[in-house]
Amino acid sequence: MLAAAAAQGSAFPEWQPHLEIWVLIAGILGLGLYAARVIQPTVVAQGGAPISAAQKRWFVAGLALMWLASDWPIHDIAEERLYSVHMFQHLLYTTAIPPMFLLATPSWLGRLILGEGGVKRWFTRWARPVPAAITFNVVVAITHWGWMVNSSVRSGPVHYGVHIIVIGAALLAWTPVCGPFPEMRISPPGQMVHIFLLSIIPTIPAAFLVNAEGTLYSAYDRDPRLWGLSVTEDQQLAGAMMKVVNGFLLWGIILVIFIRWSRDEDRGQPEFRGRLVPSQPDGDTFPDPVSEPAPAPETGRTPGTVKVPSETT
Repeated sequence: MLAAAAAQGSAFPEWQPHLEIWVLIAGILGLGLYAARVIQPTVVAQGGAPISAAQKRWFVAGLALMWLASDWPIHDIAEERLYSVHMFQHLLYTTAIPPMFLLATPSWLGRLILGEGGVKRWFTRWARPVPAAITFNVVVAITHWGWMVNSSVRSGPVHYGVHIIVIGAALLAWTPVCGPFPEMRISPPGQMVHIFLLSIIPTIPAAFLVNAEGTLYSAYDRDPRLWGLSVTEDQQLAGAMMKVVNGFLLWGIILVIFIRWSRDEDRGQPEFRGRLVPSQPDGDTFPDPVSEPAPAPETGRTPGTVKVPSETT
């Protein structure tokens, strides 16, 4: 596709620097390094879990994908040429990048970010499955409204504001599935139902796009046309992408959750008595408050024993 576009000359947007994106990516990278090199040693010294290798990989993958989705050429094609590429960009912002960053965040870092004030109370309320699913689907519906799409293409502040809202709603929606807070995650069956609900509303604008014959978004009705796609074909491709690609990703995640849940069910529930509850994905462990044995007194005697005084002569 890139080779074909290069042959078309002016149809393909020329490279241009996006300093705001570079600053954003550098800032996220800097915060990640600060958390790993400055905050983590203190947390580990106090008995917390270090950042795992898997979390580091998720962070690098999420940051790289965010850079790819936000910089040239995807950004320029999405805003200047094709709505289908705009759709692909938003799919990355909703179904790939947010869960990657959530999986990369240790519990202690997530709690540090939220703090103990109003932000934490707001997040705890809105990141529950029902409010999060409703918020996500409402945002998806609004961001496909014609006026909103045209305004986001023609106005820089609206454009970046829409991206912030989309990513924020996606973070809320994915927290019950793979968030850094174990107490906020729902059971595997609940996760599958939750993800299924996330896939329902997007099928409505997808159906409109696939069956549309006229121009739904005037901002994309301009020349030169890229890759020979007409406005109608571009809209239909965007609708198919929203339905097929988004559905493939979400149902693929549901399948992975189901396979892991079935495997864990076949193995049986672990015995918690006298042991630690199995480690969470970020490495945190939580002692069982009921069956964990009490620590022995400083005298070294085992709990429940009584020292009998020796006989005297």
